[in-house]
Amino acid sequence: MNGLGPGAMLRMALISLGTLVLIPPQLVSMRLGPSHGFLFTRLFHRLVCRGLGVRAVIRGKPPGPGEGGLIVANHVSWLDIPVVGSLRPLSFVAKAEVATWPVIGWLSTLQRTVFIDRKRRGATAGVAAEMGQRLSDGQAVVLFAEGTTGDGTRVLPLRSSLLGAAHEAVRGEGEADGEVTVYPLCITYLGYHGLPGGRAVRSGLAWHGDTELAPHLKSILASGAVDVELAWGEPIRMGRKLSRKEATRLAEIAIRRSRQEAVTGRSRA
Repeated sequence: MNGLGPGAMLRMALISLGTLVLIPPQLVSMRLGPSHGFLFTRLFHRLVCRGLGVRAVIRGKPPGPGEGGLIVANHVSWLDIPVVGSLRPLSFVAKAEVATWPVIGWLSTLQRTVFIDRKRRGATAGVAAEMGQRLSDGQAVVLFAEGTTGDGTRVLPLRSSLLGAAHEAVRGEGEADGEVTVYPLCITYLGYHGLPGGRAVRSGLAWHGDTELAPHLKSILASGAVDVELAWGEPIRMGRKLSRKEATRLAEIAIRRSRQEAVTGRSRA
């Protein structure tokens, strides 16, 4: 990446070297079964965050150790993956095109990402079955329910279809009450070097529209320090007493409220 300073180039080299070191044990651990391999992916995400200078502030109460469930989050950037992935063992749901991207697609497979082909009829059912199996096994699955990335300020409407499909799949796996715990999560990139930015800065940190990956990665590397806030909402029990549409509505309300608090600086105790 021409134009990067020596410090940024060194950090990129360390990320690349660390990734190469972590890949072999991850490949071995994946052969041991679906419940293995999360330690190495978490180390990888932490390596990426450290190398890119990402500094996260957490608000609210995240799921405790060993607590599985459906983490429903807004989506701002490719950087969301290492930011959220560094927190705890988990896997992601992503569009099928991601699997075909050079390097990133392969790394996503190592992360045990669940891919959904939104152009193929019936694809949601297969994805839901995989999500249901993982949720029934007590794993955490991250769903970016907007379906695309936002501009860093607005939160797009959440889609309820996958939440409902996950619930049906869990019922199919024989869960006694057929309920899924939904954890709303709001991701907000605040600025650089501890200095809060306005709409223009948040838009620059977002990866949306026709923004190309390489220039965006270069700008993140050059900045050296990115501040992000992760705000957890109250858990939502989706199931017999609460429909997937109502659970989606409540999750969206929680995420929008957290975004408003983050960008205005209010109620950030």
